[in-house]
Amino acid sequence: MTTTEQSPGPHHQDDAELAEFGYRPELKRTLGNFHTFAAGISYISILTGTFQLFYFGYGSGGPAYWWSWPMVFVGQFMVALCFAELAARYPVAGSVYNWSKKIGNPHLGWLAGWMMLIASIVSISAVALAYQLTLPQISSVFQFVGDGTGKYDVATNAVVLAAVLILFTTLVNAFGVKLMATINTAGVFIELIATVVLIILFAVHITRGPQVVMQTNHTGSGYSTGYLGAFLVASLASAYVMYGFDTAASLGEESLDPSRNAPRAIIRAIVASFVLGGLVLLLALMSVSSLKGDKLSTDGLQYVVLDVLGPTAGKAMLWCVLIAVTVCALAVHTAAIRLAFAMARDNNLPASSLMARVSPRFQTPVLPAVIIGVLALAILVVNIRQPQIFTVVTSIGIVMIYLAYLGVTGPMLVARLRGRWQPAGEGRFSLGRWGLLVNIVAVVWGAAMTVNLIWPRASVYNASAPYHWYLRWGAVLFVAVIAGGGFVYYWCVQRHRTGVLAEHRLDTAPAPAAPLATPTAE
Repeated sequence: MTTTEQSPGPHHQDDAELAEFGYRPELKRTLGNFHTFAAGISYISILTGTFQLFYFGYGSGGPAYWWSWPMVFVGQFMVALCFAELAARYPVAGSVYNWSKKIGNPHLGWLAGWMMLIASIVSISAVALAYQLTLPQISSVFQFVGDGTGKYDVATNAVVLAAVLILFTTLVNAFGVKLMATINTAGVFIELIATVVLIILFAVHITRGPQVVMQTNHTGSGYSTGYLGAFLVASLASAYVMYGFDTAASLGEESLDPSRNAPRAIIRAIVASFVLGGLVLLLALMSVSSLKGDKLSTDGLQYVVLDVLGPTAGKAMLWCVLIAVTVCALAVHTAAIRLAFAMARDNNLPASSLMARVSPRFQTPVLPAVIIGVLALAILVVNIRQPQIFTVVTSIGIVMIYLAYLGVTGPMLVARLRGRWQPAGEGRFSLGRWGLLVNIVAVVWGAAMTVNLIWPRASVYNASAPYHWYLRWGAVLFVAVIAGGGFVYYWCVQRHRTGVLAEHRLDTAPAPAAPLATPTAE
């Protein structure tokens, strides 16, 4: 875990891309190659995602749900390749926002940034809720509300535990990127080691062959399309995990040699997550003592770990899962702060001058860290008595992230078709002649998975009482209000104020390059 060496003084080459946007460098460059990789992989977080959502995937599609893991990887890998090419060209804070603005137009950029910002705040809450799925399994002491058998015991206790984690991530991020990177890097190192150890331990306890992933447990019987319907629902468990790889690029203004390090970090993060996560899921199904009963679809991988490894080793592994959840929440919070800073720097958020202010002491935007933490806590409070809090909060956040990603890959495809996309030169990452095909697959995949995610299924959004139409349609309504209401505010108010704030403007900035796609007429 070493930091890339660079001579002291201004990082002129690293700051060249900032000048194209008209920004002056303000954030301190301290992050090396492993730090950026750690940021990406901690956002994806193998142990957080698989342990948080295995119960849902298995319960919805049986062991055969495992096939959704490679399916989602292929689709998201296409998106990651597009992002890697963008990161080589534009390694700036608020990656999704600035990319969409640059290759699309300012209006689309604002909408993509807005969706990603709200989704990130929701995701902080969703990740923090994973504490409930792990801590009470370690000890009943952590079930502060009731004994876990009451109708609202689990959901309410989840909010209490999640609130503690969000307070922690808020404080760490407020004290600067160096502290965050130190904690994040150590946590990712522990997570990677723990994942490899878990894979080995599962492997030496296997009780059945890999053909287990062909079993459906008759989960398709309730669907008119048979197992396809069940599989599409179960695939959400994998879709919920493999995203956030753009975080490495969002820290571009705090990284050394970001145009080279960020693309590598993006690709390595998603590939490592696919390989390690896929092995964990496969070997868990092969090693658990029995596939019968409802423990796999209620307690998930936490149950498998305790069942296969026993209480002592199993609980030790769950502590590692807890560390993974912690650094995942920290990474999501960090990425949200950089996005808020990037939008505020362009005067694209309320109170932008305050939101974009960088603390001279901590070299980080402190106010966004606090506000984002408060909003994440507010989301928890709103859902405090929602029995399906885990699935609903997570689903809504991921839908908006997929939409935000489409706000990048879509305009990028248009730019390619018009012959206006120019990848980075000087030997930096480029898709070359494969760019168009990869980009088309990325857009088709993103659109298809967005529809699958937002589809108003009762099994996802209203599987238990009380049954109300607005709960089933909750994701559609929430996303429509956030996207529509947000854009109306932008169009009527914010777009008339847009422009790099004077205190963040590079006075000697060259004339901005022509946009890569024709802006929409106002």
